[in-house]
Amino acid sequence: MWPIHAEGAEMVKTQRTRRLAVLLVSFGIAAATAAPVALAAGDDGTISGGGGPNPNAERMSRDRGWVVPLAPLHFGAEPYAQVQSAAATAADEAGCSISAEAATNLALSTTWPEVSPSGESPSPMTLSRYDDQTSLADPEQRAKGLFFNPGVGMWQLDSAGLGKEETAATAIDSSSAAAKMVPYMVDRYCSSINGGSSEASARASAWSDWNACGSGACEDVYQRLGSDGVTKDENVGRYGGAEARKCTFEGAEYDCLYVDPSAAQGEDAWTADDYGPAPLPAPFYAFTYEKSGVDYEVRYWLKGDSGASTDVSASRELGVNARSKLSWDEESTLCDTTTGTGNC
Repeated sequence: MWPIHAEGAEMVKTQRTRRLAVLLVSFGIAAATAAPVALAAGDDGTISGGGGPNPNAERMSRDRGWVVPLAPLHFGAEPYAQVQSAAATAADEAGCSISAEAATNLALSTTWPEVSPSGESPSPMTLSRYDDQTSLADPEQRAKGLFFNPGVGMWQLDSAGLGKEETAATAIDSSSAAAKMVPYMVDRYCSSINGGSSEASARASAWSDWNACGSGACEDVYQRLGSDGVTKDENVGRYGGAEARKCTFEGAEYDCLYVDPSAAQGEDAWTADDYGPAPLPAPFYAFTYEKSGVDYEVRYWLKGDSGASTDVSASRELGVNARSKLSWDEESTLCDTTTGTGNC
């Protein structure tokens, strides 16, 4: 047994087993047109849920919402280019006057207080370690690393809010994450400006979804970016150490993203055992599939990675808070054809 927060959790065992036609996709794009027949996850497994907001997690995020004074700010070169590109488009389409540089800095300013107070490059792979509710853990407790960390990426996109329609794959991918977050913040900024707010107040409004910005850390970073700029880090790539792979599931080939915390690029303090109360997840594959018109995020653990006696998947219907409902299934069908790992 490992320490996890049990408040408000419930587990319901469902008994339905049936053959499903599933279409697996990663980043929302299928790599094949045939829909394989498979025993899949979806909502047919053991259900965990009943959890809600965790005040301790929110407090930890606020308390750690700072950046080392005067520390040089580093950012991955490839992720920076993705943010810069999204900012140029957002500034051009904005409903108020904002430069591409200001839009870039607006979007970057939340990342260091959220995931890299050292000033080192925020890792696109960052997984939250503050939420430790039982509702996020494998209800059958097959291995400690079978844990569904809800906040993902440099902007900590969480299924309770801005990440509800994202998957671990799209939240880690600095291209897709930037394409979502930059225009979101620019729109919030412009709404405040057009409502008569000052530029500083408008920036605060744009950052209001991030607890780490609550004490002024993001405004401080924004000013530092304007005066000192950022050092681009060539050692941090688009996925922050996660790897785009080819996988087969029931004989069909698909794109998938392999997420191994030990390979994180950039700031990796979040991978330390004592960083937060939530378990560090074992390496997993991230992909999305559609069943009966419903899209699900799936995280799939090979038994060789997790130490469990079988492969295990956890599924979340997109739009649903992971703390409210996850479906956990025993699996045996995924093969990583890039490396020849798994059920090949």
